[in-house]
Amino acid sequence: MEEFREWLAANLTGEFAALAGTGGPGREHENVELRVRWEKALGAAGWIGLGWPTTHGGAGADVATQVAFFEEYARAGGPGRLSHIGEYLLAPTLIAYGTPEQCERFLPPIARAEELWCQGYSEPGAGSDLAAVQTRATLDGDVWRVTGQKVWTSLAHLADWCFVLCRTEPGSTRHRGLSYLLVPMRQPGVSVRPIVQLTGTSEFNEVFFDGAVTEAGNIVGAPGDGWRVATGTLAFERGIATLGQQIGFARELDEIVAVARDRGLLDDPLWTDRIVDAWVGLQTLRHQALRTLSATGPGIEPSVAKLLWAPWHQRLGELAMDVQGAAATLAEGEPYELSAAQRLFLFTRADTIYGGSNEVQRNIVANHVLGRVGRG
Repeated sequence: MEEFREWLAANLTGEFAALAGTGGPGREHENVELRVRWEKALGAAGWIGLGWPTTHGGAGADVATQVAFFEEYARAGGPGRLSHIGEYLLAPTLIAYGTPEQCERFLPPIARAEELWCQGYSEPGAGSDLAAVQTRATLDGDVWRVTGQKVWTSLAHLADWCFVLCRTEPGSTRHRGLSYLLVPMRQPGVSVRPIVQLTGTSEFNEVFFDGAVTEAGNIVGAPGDGWRVATGTLAFERGIATLGQQIGFARELDEIVAVARDRGLLDDPLWTDRIVDAWVGLQTLRHQALRTLSATGPGIEPSVAKLLWAPWHQRLGELAMDVQGAAATLAEGEPYELSAAQRLFLFTRADTIYGGSNEVQRNIVANHVLGRVGRG
């Protein structure tokens, strides 16, 4: 990773110097146009698709190398990634379940950061209960026509494409009759409505499909096989991608420690205990992510990871406010935007809900353990 370290030192400068430490969950509104250009620079240098097989245009890097990549990126203060949904969620899904034609069509533009993606899973009546999806698609000649609504769709306002879980078999329920479609976002049948968050920003969106079309060949897996493909994507989402998520976590903790040091709190054992506890928790998240990556076959590791990081991150948001004391409740002045600590505290209220609520993750773990006990 020395080559990557040198590349970051040479390129996270000039116009890109302003990106250091910006972007990521709760801060996706920051420097969007400049971050798009940064993604293209990463792609041009060959740093997108590091873990993809060489047969699919990647570098074929092993897990250790990918971990080192994320760590170097974090140390350099690399900005939150805008292409991560395509690179770490869709691309592995296509490699595992897609056709050669689909890989040839979609992987190169992802690797060049020419096409950004969003994830069309959650719906108003099907959030954590993904099997309750009601968005429908019908095959009309050589196209699918998609009608329905998705919600909490991250970065949909920037995305060129969306992978959509929808119901393609009339009368089907739950896990049956679902399909996984790749749908272009920039067409008359798609509209995006921002959702204003507690932070006042809008990286989540509602997406409305009103007869939106996509080519018949843009289905991953067979019709009705969407549940298997969609859960495969979820496994990738909670795998190597979580190491990228921890880039932001480490940066947030560093900022908290800096504030505590400036306020002289590090001389107080009560404060140092809380900070050390946060650091230990972050190391636990890292090791759980590595454990998830080394697991063979489906298991509960992704659910355990969610149960670990979501409440930990909420506690980090509380710590960020606490170390600032009473000043944490005040805006710093015009234009009265939230500070990093305030934004972290407010945004993390949602951590135990999105990406599969913690209640659902506990049910998954319980069913797995009880099922294993029953078989024994």
